[in-house]
This record gives sequence, C-alpha cells and structure tokens, in this order.
Amino acid sequence: MIRKASEMRRATVQGLRGGRGNVEITHILEEEKGEFAGKGRLYAKNVLKPGASIGLHQHVGDFEVYFILSGTGTINDDGAESLVGPGDMVLTRNGENHALENTGDSDLVLTSLILFDGPKV
Repeated sequence: MIRKASEMRRATVQGLRGGRGNVEITHILEEEKGEFAGKGRLYAKNVLKPGASIGLHQHVGDFEVYFILSGTGTINDDGAESLVGPGDMVLTRNGENHALENTGDSDLVLTSLILFDGPKV
C-alpha cells in the first residue's frame, strides 16, 4: 500500500487532552480503515506551534510512543519533566501519564503511535 501525503486525513484539534493551542494532526494510518489489524489506533504526525501543548492524560489499555522529528519541548513523563528534541523517543506505557508542551521558538514536529497493550498473538 502507498498513500501519498495529499491523501492523508488531516485535522486541527484545539486544546488536545486539555492542552493549549492547536495541534495539527496528519493521520498516517487509520484504525477506521482496518490498517492496524486490531492492534492499535493511531499513527500520526503532529505539529505543535510554539506555546501549544497536549494536556496531561493517562493511557489505559494501550501505550504510546512519541518520536521527535524537529523542534524542542518539555515532556511530562509520568510526573518527571524533561526537555526533548530531534531524535528523542518517549514511551508512555499502559497506566502511565504524559503531557507535551512546545517550549521552543519553532514548530515541534513528532510522530505518535498508539498500540493496544494485550497478550502476544
């Protein structure tokens, strides 16, 4: 399967998970189209403008991976804050909390992948 960038669904979400500002989301794979074979629900590119954030939220029944492509930000990783930048990865396991804020002066661009946390098949 090949999906051109122009064919990917895009959305702008204001106050994502109680955060500030807008998050521009480009859906790379879509659960609704059966592209995760029941094993996940999100694979997307996210863009946060300076000052924008994704609010603190908990993962229940799934886990999420952020991979930072460009820009800088502050991650709240289950209560511990850390600066993140290009090439950094953040793993939020089932039952953990996280939040992300663009604390830099340029766009913070990252991929996010959410997979269900269940038994191996």
